[in-house]
Amino acid sequence: MRFCSLGSGSSGNATLVETTSGNRLTRLLIDCGMPYKHLDERLAKRGLAFNDIDAVFVTHEHSDHVGCARQLAVQERIPVWMSRGTFMAIGSPDLNGHICFAVDGEGITVRDLLIAPFTVAHDAKEPLQLTVTDGEKHFGLLTDLGHATPYAAKQMQNLDAVVLEFNHDEAMLRTSKYPPFLKQRIAGGYGHLSNMQAANLLRTISHQGLRHVVAAHLSEQNNRPDLVRSAIASCQEGFTYEVKIADAESGFDWLQA
Repeated sequence: MRFCSLGSGSSGNATLVETTSGNRLTRLLIDCGMPYKHLDERLAKRGLAFNDIDAVFVTHEHSDHVGCARQLAVQERIPVWMSRGTFMAIGSPDLNGHICFAVDGEGITVRDLLIAPFTVAHDAKEPLQLTVTDGEKHFGLLTDLGHATPYAAKQMQNLDAVVLEFNHDEAMLRTSKYPPFLKQRIAGGYGHLSNMQAANLLRTISHQGLRHVVAAHLSEQNNRPDLVRSAIASCQEGFTYEVKIADAESGFDWLQA
């Protein structure tokens, strides 16, 4: 199993997970938070097209995640999974029969991938994050949450690879030019993880089998890669996982789980 990102940040999020079984490939797109044309171009850079995608999983209704989901369902006839709350939050659109409903704690099978959605603390209707396995390797994605509940942390145990939100540096956010209400929202219990919060969570999910940690959803105004690397280094002693930082525009290249 391998995974990559087509972009990670407030301008748009999209992550690909792929596994091979014999001659059969299964590809899951997690979020499609960018214009249809941009997503098409970024897939093409990976040598892929929309008809190479078996399913889309939308984590929540914010535009940088739901993006062009309707076009993928209606025009490309790709099954789109999301919670009923997310579906209602985007206006319950007609997706031409290609809507599928995800539920916290209920596994979803997409060909050779098993998806385990779980609820998180974020200011959306019914947000879900997820782990994905092909039966051998385990991948987890956890972004867009204001704090890591014990339940969410439990879902992220024993992973081979994780994409984890390191959204902001607390000091940079406090002194930024953002209006007070936005600072409060981001730093609140239903906003986004700070570097310190993410590092604390990483401590609880690290184990000797963890191979890749990708820091994602960095704020362009309120964070810096060097601060993220420092936060990760503070909790990496004794572990040998590789650290990557997802770029807002280009994401990151394929990594083997």
